Amino acid sequence: MDRTSYFQWWRQLSVPSRLLMIGLAAPILVLNFWAMGSIAKFFGALIGVVVIASLLAFLLNYPVSWCVERGLKRDPVSIVVFLLALSVLTGLGITLFPLAYAQVQQLAMRLPEWFESGRQQLMVLGQEAEERGLHLNLDVMTAQVVDRLQGQLQSLTKSLVNLTLGTVTSVLDSLIAVLITVILTFYLLQHGDEVWQSLIEWLPEPKREPVSKILRLSFQNYFIGQLILGICMASALIPTFLFLKVPFGLLFGLTIGTMALIPFGGTVGIISVSLLVALQNIWLGLKVLIAAFIVQQILENLVAPRVLGSVTGLNPVWVFISVLIGAKTAGLIGVVVAVPTAVVVKTSLMNLRSQMSRPDSETMIEIVPSSQDIETLSKISS
Repeated sequence: MDRTSYFQWWRQLSVPSRLLMIGLAAPILVLNFWAMGSIAKFFGALIGVVVIASLLAFLLNYPVSWCVERGLKRDPVSIVVFLLALSVLTGLGITLFPLAYAQVQQLAMRLPEWFESGRQQLMVLGQEAEERGLHLNLDVMTAQVVDRLQGQLQSLTKSLVNLTLGTVTSVLDSLIAVLITVILTFYLLQHGDEVWQSLIEWLPEPKREPVSKILRLSFQNYFIGQLILGICMASALIPTFLFLKVPFGLLFGLTIGTMALIPFGGTVGIISVSLLVALQNIWLGLKVLIAAFIVQQILENLVAPRVLGSVTGLNPVWVFISVLIGAKTAGLIGVVVAVPTAVVVKTSLMNLRSQMSRPDSETMIEIVPSSQDIETLSKISS
């Protein structure tokens, strides 16, 4: 079958026939996804290391490529960039991790006190409401909600502490995984282009360059933008919380900044931290909510458009659905790569639909999007 008749058979089908074809193909796709999920679970740790190392190398490749474009050699530049990144991460780990971990332990010990304070504050609010003629019956609601939250948060905090401490075997396994990730990141940073070309060569020759550009634009712009946004969020919230004298301000600022790396994570983190602080002091929790919301809006409306633009090109509803699918499929790693993967799928479907909808007279033309079209596709908004 030549290029001019790729989609001719599809256009000749009636609508019921097309629906029947899609219905027959759906179970095969579901079976393939199930098989891929089973394989991913079998190689879970290995796939996690490869994905994390690939993402780190992908991010570090941006400054390396910038230096190479200005005439520097790739090998020494990649070594310098890798060592600088490793030094920065090590320095942050040495300085911030012990402080954050100490605050996690203190928070675990003070949670019962905070929940008791929250219960008392809600009871006072209930009494004031009854004095004004509002019968809200907050006593029963307060006892049920606070007890349930207390049990869940205490178990979660203890699990995090135990997971961080762990046994000697788990610590050794973690150190080995980190070491393997670091080594793999270094080699991918130096030889990633060769690996990428070997994978792209499996595609038809006319499609290699467009697919490569779409993937690079989607993943590179998204991850770099989210990383900058998360760092700005943490950098702005930590001094803000310290100024407001929020307990465990460093821990809460780092938590919200880290959660901002994934879609909707920053909002969930702000609400969670505000509710947690409100247990100790309702008005302080309200201040935290307002301050964090203002910082988030400034970053999303002033910083994010300049850094991210409309790189995803996805409606927020589809972003949310893709995150849920990614979490169900591959856990945290699935959440991280869900949005750029959805961008690639959307761009591919748009290209496929445009080809299928063209009349026969236009299918004689080679259908390969230009680089300008690819950039437009990666930045358009739904």
